[in-house]
Formats: sequence, C-alpha cells, structure tokens
Amino acid sequence: MSKSLDLALEKATQTHALVLRQGAIEEAADVFRRFFPDKRAVVIADKTTFGVAGNAVDTMLRAEGVLTDAPVILDYPDMHAEWKYIEILDGILAETDAIPIAVGSGTINDLVKLSSFHSNRRYMVVATAASMDGYVAFGASITKDGCKTTFPCTAPIAIVADIDVISKAPADMTASGYADLFAKVPAGADWIVADAIGVEPVDPVSFSIAQDGLHDALSNPQGDREGRPEEIAKLMEGLLLGGFAMQAYPKSSRPASGADHQFSHLLNMQHYVMADGKAPSHGFQVALGTLASLFFYRELLKTDVEAIDVEACVRNWPGLEEQEQEAVRMFQGTDFPMLGATEVKAKYVDHEGLRRELTAFKEKWPETRQRLERQLIPVEEAMRRLQLVGAPTRPEDIGLTRRRMRDSVILAQKIRRRYTILDLGLRTCLLDKWTEALFGKDGIWEIKEDCR
Repeated sequence: MSKSLDLALEKATQTHALVLRQGAIEEAADVFRRFFPDKRAVVIADKTTFGVAGNAVDTMLRAEGVLTDAPVILDYPDMHAEWKYIEILDGILAETDAIPIAVGSGTINDLVKLSSFHSNRRYMVVATAASMDGYVAFGASITKDGCKTTFPCTAPIAIVADIDVISKAPADMTASGYADLFAKVPAGADWIVADAIGVEPVDPVSFSIAQDGLHDALSNPQGDREGRPEEIAKLMEGLLLGGFAMQAYPKSSRPASGADHQFSHLLNMQHYVMADGKAPSHGFQVALGTLASLFFYRELLKTDVEAIDVEACVRNWPGLEEQEQEAVRMFQGTDFPMLGATEVKAKYVDHEGLRRELTAFKEKWPETRQRLERQLIPVEEAMRRLQLVGAPTRPEDIGLTRRRMRDSVILAQKIRRRYTILDLGLRTCLLDKWTEALFGKDGIWEIKEDCR
C-alpha cells in the first residue's frame, strides 16, 4: 500500500484492514475470520452486485468453512439509500446474529452500515465499483422524511477492494466516482477559507490524508474511463482516503465535502429525477456543484480582497430574525420547511462577529491566496477532465435547466451549516455578482434567451 494509506489506517479509528489489489476478493474469507472468528456471515447485495461478486464471496466463505445465512439480495427497482430499506434490513438482521458483508457500492454500503449499527454489530464490505467515497466513512447518507441526512454510525471494520472487479464496473459508475473525488479539490479550498476566517481550523492530519495524493489520482480521466487497472487503483485509493480522512476527523465530513456536495444534497431533498424517472448519481450531481464552486473560486482569486469594504458588508448583513424568515419563505411547501432556518441560525454571526471574520480574512489573504492557488484546479481544466471521464459538465447533462441551477445557489448555501465559498460570497456581498458571472455571457453556463 501507499504511504498515504498506511497513514490513513494508522489514524483510522474504526476500519482496521484494507485489501486493495487485483485478486483481493480471494482474501475475503480470511479477512472475515480474522475479525469475526466463530461467527456466522451473511452476504448482503443487490441483484447486480450479487452476480458481480456476492455469489463468489458467499461460495468462498462456505468453502472455507465459515457458517453462512442465505444471502440477502435486495431486489427493488431503482433502489436508493432510503429509510424504508433500512427498516427492511433492520427486520432481517433482528432475526439473526450473523455478521453482514456488504457487497456493492454506495447504496448497499450505506444501508448495511446503518442497519448494522442499529443491530449493534460490526460489518465488512466488498467493494464493486469506484463510484463514491463513502466506503469507510463513519456515517451513512440516508434520505428520511424527505431530507437527505448523514446518520452517525460505525464504518466497516474491514474492506476488500478487488481492482479486477472494480475495473469492470460500468463506465458511468467510474465517472461518478471520479467526479466525487474531484469534489475534494473545492472541498479542501472551502476548509482553507474556513480556517482563514477563523471558523474551523484545518486539521493537518485529516487534510493530508484527503489531499496529498489527490491531484495525481485525478490526472488520467481517460484511463479511468477505459477501466485501466493501474488508474482505477489510484482512483479507488483516492476515494478510500476521503473516507479515512473523515475517520481521522470525527467532528464531521468536512475533509471530503464542501459546497460541492450541498448542491447534491439539495437535489436529493427536492426528490429530483430526470426525464426517465431516475435520480442522477451522487457523483454526477456533485460534478455540477464542483464546477460551480471552482468558478466561484476563480472569481474570488480575481477579486481585490484587501479592498473589500468590511463596514459596508456589515451594514448589509441582515439580522438573524430576518435571515430565518427568508429561509422559511424559501423552503415553504417543501418536505423540510424549517431546515434552512435551522442551518442559518447555526452558522449565524452578529455584526461584530462578521466584522472580526472579514477583517481576519483580509489580513490573511496573501497567505490564503497562495494556499488556494496550490489547492485549486482551474474550472476550465476541471470541465475538460470531467468530460473526458464521462461526467456531466452542464446542468442539462442531468436534465436540469440552467435557471434551476442558478436558483439552487442560494438554496444550497442555506441547507448546511458548514462554512464554504457560498458563505464567504454571501458575507462579502459578492455571491450575487459571482452567480451572475457564472450564468452570464462570460460564464461556463450562460443563460441565453432560448435556454429554459
């Protein structure tokens, strides 16, 4: 393994073994016996992942003398990480003391992760695609009561990631994972900004785990698209490191998620589906949030930050009650009418607090600018790479109108209390200007008269 993975496993608080190589699936039974001696196993998969790897894992376990329950195959059309499936799994696990082995990627892993936590037992995972970064994350992202929520729960104790299996995953799943990994670029920048403004200091260990090999892992989108094992191995490592970084920083998913993910969370909460009735993948949603964030960072770097009029920003900053009322109005009629008001209150600062934050940001800008320039990839280059890998680069690529995407900017800012480029733009009175530029004639998503 790489030095980054060695460090990640050393700092990990919940995951204690990783087998990442070609042919890794052959070690699944040995890994299970190492952590769960004399325990029964139950493979949990969907119809596709059972055929890809689940049946092989179940067969190996029995051949190695491990007692097993009959595999659980969740065969539901267009299944997502939703609470109704948690209830189904909770009922199944209540009838057995078997240790779950999740065979799949995002949805299967999140469902098994939270249901295992509910049943007070650990689990392991056999990965089938480099499609997202949540394999070893400490929480599960589940939609409940219309709201996409990260539920705290324990990460897998071990993960088996067979590059031979993962390289054969559908190209769209790989593209989704690549886009999810790319989001770590603006997410890291968001943390740098939050650190500079004094809201959330960067944790050097978790930041290093998530970021040190990131640019290299993103360097060959064409190779990822083609499923070249050496490139898929780097992509998978990068995705796993994002999860390990969250284990090293148990406060939140900050090391791997920023404004980029807020656009995705908003779409999920709005129950957005494309014309075919299916929701775009998490990574495809995040791709658009990533590009919007990178564009806003381009605009920030063009700004004369030291000339920002702090007192004008303070005068234009609405009071808490006004901001809460605005948030309630914006989310009226949704499944989550009070979420915006709750999150606005959580990250609100009064006029004096805003004055301190913006003054500190201006004073630290020369250093912060250098940190951001090292961190960021230009939005035009990001678009080129995402297009090469097969990920969306325009709202219409996932059926969104550009006007809806434009309207999502301020809504995304209000659904999470995490400080991001959206918050900086709002507090410096620049967010409207940046949004106009993003969707204007010199932006990447110009809204023309014939664009709905």
